[in-house]
Amino acid sequence: MNELQPTARNAGPAEALEAILEAVPHCRICIESPRGRPLPHAPRPVLRASATARIMVCGQAPGTRVHASGAPFTDPSGVRLRSWMGIGEDVFYDVAKVAVVPMGFCFPGLDAKGSDLPPRRECAAAWHDRLFALLPRPGIILAVGTYAQRYHLARLGAAELLRPTLHETVADWRAVHAATGVMPMPHPSWRNNAWIKRNPWFDEELVPFVRAEVVRILASS
Repeated sequence: MNELQPTARNAGPAEALEAILEAVPHCRICIESPRGRPLPHAPRPVLRASATARIMVCGQAPGTRVHASGAPFTDPSGVRLRSWMGIGEDVFYDVAKVAVVPMGFCFPGLDAKGSDLPPRRECAAAWHDRLFALLPRPGIILAVGTYAQRYHLARLGAAELLRPTLHETVADWRAVHAATGVMPMPHPSWRNNAWIKRNPWFDEELVPFVRAEVVRILASS
């Protein structure tokens, strides 16, 4: 089921949001109507959102471990991400507080070198604009990686804030966040250890700011 039922199209915002959240787990667009090669395995969309969550994590797409578990960030990257946010699993997986909306809902598969493929293009085209039109504007959007940063800055009318490289966009995090509420971040993968070490301002300035914002938002929710 890739489209909302006709009755849901004419429903109020709450009902329309609920219809999307119920429909996404059954989505098979990347198998039945793919853009390019179909998904190389059975779809297993991963999405967590609600009408009350004011902290939003928007990354690239699930990896192999998340595809197996069906829950977002159930891997070492999730451990690091929660550390950056200053919260534990109890808060992170409370969908009333934290939404997780990746650019691709399903694990896209691996390339010839064993790295994750880019997020499937079908997801954003079919779901994201409708979904974000119905979700309340969050207190902060953690945009993890270039795909999420490009989409959300364009959606919020601030495409000019996306720099030529991920490093440049993250380095300009103060201006990006002040203008949009988006916090550009690198992926919390071990592959970025060298980048984090070369850029001590990330741990010394950006991470404490994110933790303080998360505390503030949770306290005001």
